[in-house]
Amino acid sequence: MKFGVVVFPGSNCDRDVATVTEGLLQQPTRMVWHEESDISDLDVVVVPGGFSYGDYLRCGAIARFSPVMQATIKHAEQGKLVLGICNGFQVLTEAGLLPGALVRNRDLHFVCDRVPVKVERNDLPWTQEYQAGEVITLPIAHGEGSYYADPDTLAELEANGQVLFRYCTAAGEAENGSNPNGSLNNIAGICNHRGNVLGMMPHPERAAEPILGNTDGMKLFHGLLSAVAAIA
Repeated sequence: MKFGVVVFPGSNCDRDVATVTEGLLQQPTRMVWHEESDISDLDVVVVPGGFSYGDYLRCGAIARFSPVMQATIKHAEQGKLVLGICNGFQVLTEAGLLPGALVRNRDLHFVCDRVPVKVERNDLPWTQEYQAGEVITLPIAHGEGSYYADPDTLAELEANGQVLFRYCTAAGEAENGSNPNGSLNNIAGICNHRGNVLGMMPHPERAAEPILGNTDGMKLFHGLLSAVAAIA
C-alpha cells in the first residue's frame, strides 16, 4: 500500500503521519506538495492537520482550490481511500468530499487534550481492527472542531451509519459533558456514503507509539493494511 501525505504551506502534522505510515508500518509514503496534480500512484491520500495556508478566511477554505485537492476529489471518486485529520477534516468538508462544516469550538477556546472516543461501527477499512462500541482515547488539538450540519444532513448521517467516531464518557455515553467542542451529536468523525472518505478531528497518528503512552490510533492504520491484504 502506498500512502501520500499532502503538504500545504502551514501543515504541521504531515511528518507525524509519515512517521506512522513509513516509519512504523514500513509502507511506501510520498509527501505530496499542494501544487501537485498527479497522485495516480497512491492508494491512500492523507490530508493532515495543521493550518493550511495559515487558515486565512475559513479553515480549509483556500486549500480546497489547490491542485492536489482537485486530484484528491478524483481519487475519491474512483473509490480510493482518503483520510482527513483535524485541519484535513476541515479541508474535506470545504472541498465537498464530506457534508457539514467545522466551526469555532463551543467555548471559543483552542482545545488540546486526550479524550475518550467511541467507535460506532467496525465494518469499514478505517475501523475494522476495532470493536463496534469500543471506547478509545485519542488526542485532540483544535480551535474550530465543532461539527455542524443542518438537521436533514445530520439525520441522514445517522441513518446511513456515517458517524464513525463520537466523543463520549469513559463508559461510552455520548453526554454533553463529554463533548469537548460542542459538536452536534458528539460527532468526532464521519465518512462519506461510500465509506472510502473519512474525516476526523482527533489525531490517530499521535496515538500510535508506546513511547507516547497510547497506541489506540494504530488500529486505524492496521485496518487499512488488512483491507488491502484481503483484496490481494
